Amino acid sequence: MPELRRVSGVRDVRPWGGARSDIHFDGDRIAAVEPHDPGRMREGMLEGRGLLALPTVVNAHAHVDKSWLGLPWQSYGGEPGVDGRIRHERARRGELGIPSVERSAAVLAAHVRHGTTALRTHVDVDLGVGLRGIEAVREAVAAYDGAIEATIVAFPQDGVLRRPGVLELLEEAARAGVDHSGGLDPASIDRDPVGQLDGIFGIAERHGAGIDIHLHDAAELGAFELELIVERVDRLGLAGRVTIAHGFALAQLPEARRRDLLQAMGELGMSCTTVAPLRLPQLPLAELDAAGVRLAFGTDGIRDLWSPYGDGDTLAIARQFARASSLVRDEELRRVVEVATSGAAAFVGRETHDLVPGARADVVLLDAEHAMDALVTAPPRRAVVGGGRLLHEVPTGA
Repeated sequence: MPELRRVSGVRDVRPWGGARSDIHFDGDRIAAVEPHDPGRMREGMLEGRGLLALPTVVNAHAHVDKSWLGLPWQSYGGEPGVDGRIRHERARRGELGIPSVERSAAVLAAHVRHGTTALRTHVDVDLGVGLRGIEAVREAVAAYDGAIEATIVAFPQDGVLRRPGVLELLEEAARAGVDHSGGLDPASIDRDPVGQLDGIFGIAERHGAGIDIHLHDAAELGAFELELIVERVDRLGLAGRVTIAHGFALAQLPEARRRDLLQAMGELGMSCTTVAPLRLPQLPLAELDAAGVRLAFGTDGIRDLWSPYGDGDTLAIARQFARASSLVRDEELRRVVEVATSGAAAFVGRETHDLVPGARADVVLLDAEHAMDALVTAPPRRAVVGGGRLLHEVPTGA
């Protein structure tokens, strides 16, 4: 990890592509955004030289505990399907030092280089690793001394009920202060959707945690599970605390069926995350917005035992989503950038994540004309500031 240098602001930048401005910090917060004054110099400010400034990118669906990034190339050898990949990962992770502080640190560094300073990461909890992955991720994040922030989902990648003892580990993780309890395909993995959901909702209710459920199950099976989730959110008073990761079914249902389900989800403050899978239809952003269902982007795993792909660039995932969704109008493209940045504040426990006074001093600088240009080109991040500290900078002329 590079040495962290505190800066007092960023000077001569164009917030969201607007007029040249100076953004002043007070510690880890934005104190003011003022018109750029070429004659006024303030010690410790980062020179922006007219670059585009955006709030840093939020990665709302990461797996920073389970990558082989930084190790020699690992050829993929797993079986098809979710369960086949689970078995492959369980067979090989130990020999690769997964989980460990070193592996998690390599993934975090990749995310930071690509402009992410706030993320929500799923961390495997199972009978083989216990809570060691959570401990490793926390230590890797702590090395940044508050310059980046991570919320943690205790994730039962190997199932909940089919592995006796996992539910107890999830309870232990909640007692130890993880932000969210996770779930995974209650019907196809545990083959007991009622039992799995009752278990993880019970943990959230007892400990005040959120819930973040991986839901790959398609079409009507996925819709059935979503209806079970909606019913529990309503009955247990957990509005605003439940996220559906992937949620492929939502993009596969007939329009009227999807509309009714999204309406129910929106009324309960439920949210979704997507990694914009190329082989499947994308979640319908306009329909989610209309129903009040928040959406955020994530990278999923990068360079792991599930797939050799990924580099930690969540903005590139946003571009992939926009292109696969055939979004071309300026207002659509800007909306996707908002989803990737300021609109994802709640996914990492923030009220505000933007270039405004009072927000955390999390700023990314890009050589782009405006937000739309940044999305379609996903240019290199020229500088990344987290909590008022410079985390990454490309030298001028490089």
